[in-house]
Amino acid sequence: MSKFVLEPQEIAVLKHLTQELAATYESAESPELLVDAAVLAHEMPRRLRAALMQFKLAEPDSGLLIVSGYPVDDHKIGATPEHWRRRSAMRSPTLEEEMLFVLTSSILGECIGWSTQQGGRIIHDVMPIQGMEQEQIGTGSEQPIWWHTEDAFHPLRGDYLGMMCLRNDDRVPTTFASLEGVRLDPEDWEILFEPHFTIQPDKSHRKENGVNGSDNGQLQKLYDKIEAMRQAPGKIAVLSGDPRSPYIRIDPYFMDRLDDQPRAQRALDALSRAIDSRLTDVVLAPGDICFIDNFKAVHGRRAFKARYDGRDRWLKRINVTRDLRKSREERVDAVSRIIL
Repeated sequence: MSKFVLEPQEIAVLKHLTQELAATYESAESPELLVDAAVLAHEMPRRLRAALMQFKLAEPDSGLLIVSGYPVDDHKIGATPEHWRRRSAMRSPTLEEEMLFVLTSSILGECIGWSTQQGGRIIHDVMPIQGMEQEQIGTGSEQPIWWHTEDAFHPLRGDYLGMMCLRNDDRVPTTFASLEGVRLDPEDWEILFEPHFTIQPDKSHRKENGVNGSDNGQLQKLYDKIEAMRQAPGKIAVLSGDPRSPYIRIDPYFMDRLDDQPRAQRALDALSRAIDSRLTDVVLAPGDICFIDNFKAVHGRRAFKARYDGRDRWLKRINVTRDLRKSREERVDAVSRIIL
């Protein structure tokens, strides 16, 4: 894990920049800002940009970078929302934090969203939702979120997952592990590079967790597509790239057992045990921006007891791709950031 701590003069520059952008753009998700962000990001302090570029280009096996030190005004951001659907249509109280989140993400690539997640938003709210305590989804609470790569079922999944902490009074840990130092039997390692495995879509993309009351025919087609991927997931390899420092694509909770392929199941079990043994807790503090290399590491979350009193854990989340063109067929136009 790498940690970058902002210095006072860097914080001052960032505060000025985010305030200026908040006065210029209505939203951190506005199409105009998302187009401009890659240029505007270069107004951030050079040392911060260099750390983000190093994380991007060197692809460290550790797979995790935390940018720490940006102050969050706990009173100004207001209470932790009860549900992402209840986001106010008015100016966001976290607009300046969201601006910083988009700018830092834009050094790594392009921010993207999914039509089937949180109403097609780019910036997601992650907090416990009452009634979803036992769900295997980020808005659950009383069940641990099994470690996984984000959107592992989808070929257009992001290269990076970004999480910005706004509130974490209970110090709820994010869990994290990379393949750094993992050693397996050579035969198991080789099998994991072969397409024997399936991953079903996670529940965050399903209709029951989408926008209430939507009769959008196009959106229904997308939910039908997700359901088809759940019913008949394609065969994929868990590992790819350079065997000396491989990429990973895995989500054990949504993977079927391969009872008819014992060698492949043995390899998957061996990898899962190795990751379990390396899983560590990362407690994010308000203002921390955590970037996980979604091709090099896995993440999850420990279980906790939500209070629903406006003080529960609250994160913002963004998916980032290094190559926007690979999803061109699935977006309405070249500048859109929403995958259909």
